[in-house]
Amino acid sequence: MSVQVVTDSTCDLPAETVERLGIHVIPLYIHMDGKSYLDAVDITRETFYQRLPGLATQPTTAAPSSELFAREYDRLTEEGADAVLSIHIAQSLSATLNFARTGAEQANTADVTVLDSGQLSLGVGYIVQEAAERAARGETVKQILEGLEEFSKRVYVFAALDTLEFLKRSGRMNWAVASLGEVLRIRPILRMNDGVSHAERVRTESRALARVAEILRETMPVERLALVHTNARERANSLRQLAAGLLPDDELPMVDITPVIGAHIGPNAVGFACVSARR
Repeated sequence: MSVQVVTDSTCDLPAETVERLGIHVIPLYIHMDGKSYLDAVDITRETFYQRLPGLATQPTTAAPSSELFAREYDRLTEEGADAVLSIHIAQSLSATLNFARTGAEQANTADVTVLDSGQLSLGVGYIVQEAAERAARGETVKQILEGLEEFSKRVYVFAALDTLEFLKRSGRMNWAVASLGEVLRIRPILRMNDGVSHAERVRTESRALARVAEILRETMPVERLALVHTNARERANSLRQLAAGLLPDDELPMVDITPVIGAHIGPNAVGFACVSARR
């Protein structure tokens, strides 16, 4: 059976991984300064983050339409797919999953299964990559889903934000804003695992980075690991140095988080995405 894997631009997978595994990525939209951009297509990450702090109004984001999803599912079927597995950013963070489900209902020919990753950024990406690798080995959708049930529980994303301001403006992740309160100049730390989100706060930059390193230590050992950030290479390098004793000897991937997520968490966020080892 030929299973094609579809995801959205929040997955933050490297282009070479997407191409190698034949993953189909549908971009979300960013509305900024009166213009609409396809996420990570019409505007570079560097340009977006450079412009973000000086914008007069908060950028907004939008999910692809259900019609767009339906067309993609039908196209894949017409090109020979026996089934489509569509994996997306957590439903608690975006309407994308709902549009994908509606698109699956509207599709004329495709056998589509839509899955909530329960994750964001490269956490989505790791799950999508695992699904695509299983599909490449010839597994059925049922077999892939059975494998992902265990795998997804071992996927973690956690990061220290530079400020709470962008979360407050965006209106997304209200669970984080509510739990962190109105304390000024706190350093929010957000965590996501298996669809469950958690927020905590610290007061200083040094403590924020130390806490992220502590969370990584608590998650060890890991089988996949990347440093994620929102145009914050200097801060990311500081975190890398602080966590040096926990990091692999070979090169650690550094991923600049896609603008459609950065619009909500702001610049200068740093953290890790990882898959813990089977215990």
